[in-house]
Amino acid sequence: MPARPPDHWVNADLYQAYVGRWSAPVAREFLAWLGAPPGGRWLDVGCGPGTLVQAILEQADPREVIGVDPSEGFLNAARGRVADRRVSFTQGTAERLPDGLGSFDAIVSGLVLNFVADPAAAVREMAGAMVAGGLVGAYVWDYAEGMQLMRHFWDAAAQLDPAAASFDEGRRFPGFGSERLPRLFAAEFAEVEATAIVIDTPFASFDDYWRPFLGGQGPAPTYAVSLDEQARARLRNAVRSRLPIAAGGSIALTARAWAVKGRRSG
Repeated sequence: MPARPPDHWVNADLYQAYVGRWSAPVAREFLAWLGAPPGGRWLDVGCGPGTLVQAILEQADPREVIGVDPSEGFLNAARGRVADRRVSFTQGTAERLPDGLGSFDAIVSGLVLNFVADPAAAVREMAGAMVAGGLVGAYVWDYAEGMQLMRHFWDAAAQLDPAAASFDEGRRFPGFGSERLPRLFAAEFAEVEATAIVIDTPFASFDDYWRPFLGGQGPAPTYAVSLDEQARARLRNAVRSRLPIAAGGSIALTARAWAVKGRRSG
């Protein structure tokens, strides 16, 4: 098995088929919990194809929203998806936000921080871009235990190939949400709170579940497409044997995200 390549997040359509389709329901639940007042100026750090930005427009009545992401492919998808005069998108990283953005009443980051090379630097950047008393919030998937669609995949992969562990988000980000995420934000923000958000992730069939793993977007699909045809077939069969497939072929799974929020003191 070759060394693990960098995480690959470029094609918004393939991302949507794989895990992006669950981003909207978790974003809606997160914003309801965040409880930001209307009329604010928002920044979405790691906006991807614009799912959280779209939810902000629908639920928070913002004055302005700026989305920042390093992927030009995702930014182009976001620009095509979100047509609202209050919204703009720009390229940049979480650890070093673009200059000249100004200050924000609310800064959020969805499903991003565990993929950031220096999460503490990202949190410091958020704090520096926020007005006093502003609201910050973030959430990440619970890859170690709560993301069932990936856990079935990685548990099967590890049984067949111990080298698969280097790809597994659950091993790469242990305790990131329930423990590390609140600690990260407490270093820069006050009134820090954390919660778990659980959503349903149903699949119509095994093909509906398996096909996105062949798209190469994210660690699990990257691992799957790196295998030769025979090894991939063995993995497919092993994953299928683990899934709770109903008599009609549907698969009922859930996904858990850890969320955090706080306020900028001063």
